[in-house]
Amino acid sequence: MGILNVTPDSFSDGGAHFSAEDAIAAGQRMLAAGADILDIGGESTRPGSTPVPPAEEIARIAPVIAALAARGAVVSVDTRNAATMAAALDAGARIINDVSALTYDKAALPLVAARGCPVVLMHMRGTPDTMNSLAVYDDVVADVLAELLAARDAALAAGVRAETICLDPGLGFAKTATQNILLLRGMKRLLACGHPVLIGLSRKRFIGELGEEPEAARRDPGSLAAGLYAMAHGGHILRVHDVAGTVQGLRVWRGLDARDNG
Repeated sequence: MGILNVTPDSFSDGGAHFSAEDAIAAGQRMLAAGADILDIGGESTRPGSTPVPPAEEIARIAPVIAALAARGAVVSVDTRNAATMAAALDAGARIINDVSALTYDKAALPLVAARGCPVVLMHMRGTPDTMNSLAVYDDVVADVLAELLAARDAALAAGVRAETICLDPGLGFAKTATQNILLLRGMKRLLACGHPVLIGLSRKRFIGELGEEPEAARRDPGSLAAGLYAMAHGGHILRVHDVAGTVQGLRVWRGLDARDNG
């Protein structure tokens, strides 16, 4: 899953693809490099980010989604807002990716149930403004899983089909570096819930801490290392900035693994 932020303020690539033309060109490059899904967002959810009104969010992303979907891309929309979800689906998006697990906007859950589209439910506490103060857990894997499954159960109760649900432990969202590591080490417990698991760790702060790289844009090697670890332990989808590097790494890893098992 290639990350395509049509924003001026995302933590790693803010402003790089802010015009529709630049974003469409970047999406085409990701597709050519081997991306299976393009995750398009118009609102940054980094710590301390400013909320974006849905109308502005839609204006940013709808032309990009329409253009890339017309070229055959499988598009997911990264949004918390029901109006944006509806506009994105109308423009050609196929998947909803919500950092709030459909809890931020009361209209989101019935919308997703009515549309029947695949949805990624991500674990997060609070909002981008408050989440860093909420990273307190008794057992981070057990607590995150319990809260994710509560969101899953709410979705099922609203009519969302179980087979359309993917779970994301929300690395970096209301988690410390140590907690992120424990979640990755606890992949088996996350997978036991029976849903595909998406891992979004690309260029995040804990990668910088582990790899001793303060600059987010220079964390792709560390992101690839952690991503391969996640996939080796059962992850299904990697959400990344560096599509070409990740695809190459995955091809080599799978090729070596196939030979070892052949």
